[in-house]
Parts: sequence; C-alpha cells; structure tokens
Amino acid sequence: MKKTILLLGALMLSAVAGYAQESRQDVSVSGSWLFAPSVTGNSVNKKTTQTLGLLASYRYMLTPRSALEVNYGYGQNTQKYTVYGKAQGGIHTLQQEFSGAYVFNLNFRNFNPFAEAGIGAVIFHPLLDAGTQQFDARQSTGFGGLFGAGLAYEISPSFDIRAEYRGFVLKTPAFGLPGDIFKTNRYEVISSPSVGIAYHF
Repeated sequence: MKKTILLLGALMLSAVAGYAQESRQDVSVSGSWLFAPSVTGNSVNKKTTQTLGLLASYRYMLTPRSALEVNYGYGQNTQKYTVYGKAQGGIHTLQQEFSGAYVFNLNFRNFNPFAEAGIGAVIFHPLLDAGTQQFDARQSTGFGGLFGAGLAYEISPSFDIRAEYRGFVLKTPAFGLPGDIFKTNRYEVISSPSVGIAYHF
C-alpha cells in the first residue's frame, strides 16, 4: 500500500513539474512595414506613404492550439489628400495601434503556423512639423477589425522567429478639419507584414 501511495505521489509531482515547465506565455518584438491603398470617396482621394514601424505583442496560451494576444504597433507616415482634384498637402502622422486578438495555431515539429482575428483601435496623431501643411488637423481615432496569419520557427525552447501578415480594417481618418473636407466615408486596410523574435516563458 505504501509503495502504491509513493508511486502515485511521484506521478503527481512529475505531472506538476511538467506543467510548470510548459511555456504558456510569450512576448515578441517585430519590425513591420506599414502601407495602405489609395482611397477615394466623397470627392476626396487619400494616399498614405509607406513606412517602417514596430510591433510589440504579448500572447497567453489557453490551450496548446488557442491563445489570446494583445498588441501595440507604432509607425510614422504622411497622409496626402486631394479634394475635387486639388492637392491639399499632407499631414505627417504618428500612427499607433492598440488591439487584442484570438490566435489559433498548429504545431509541425519546429514550425508553428497561426491565424488570428480581433478588434482594436488605431490612433492617428498629427505632428506639427515641416511634413504637415494642415496645422488645424486634430487627432483621429479609428476602431476596426484585425486579421492575420503567420509562421513561427522555433530556434530553441525559449525563442522563435516569427513572420506574419496583419491587416487592420477601419474607416479612413478625416482629422476633424472644418467642414470635414477630408472625409471619404470609405474603409481601408492598413497592411503590416512583420518579422521579429519571440521569447517564451
């Protein structure tokens, strides 16, 4: 009887130890490339310059295949508007993303493909410098949906290299100018492919 109890105790301790060693969380930092298509609506055309940015994420594994993720994205670009065929100058913009997503992933040895979907907000903050011609532009916040897919390659039990494509669907910013002269009433997809490294703990 004592041997049985000792055996069961040893099995329970090994199971607890194995669970404690399992990585259920990770943080990642990636370099991203931000770009958006030209958008036309309401006699307004908007073009966005392409730029490099930064993406930071925290992911918590609910199960071996499901996770929740929160993200912060950063970049700077210039939003260029043309109204009724007449150029109105650009707005140098600090663009920040705050989002949360559900992540579904698979495991094939060291390769872990994943897909994600979620919601969040993108804040467009005008920078009053030489890159801005509309100095009465105000901060504009867009709420929308996030989708994406990618692949993580495990280089060690603690680190992986992560590459992904992310898209954020939201209404184009108008920057609160008088008469809403930059309002397109259209949606755009801000694309941000990224490559970075994740640390598991």
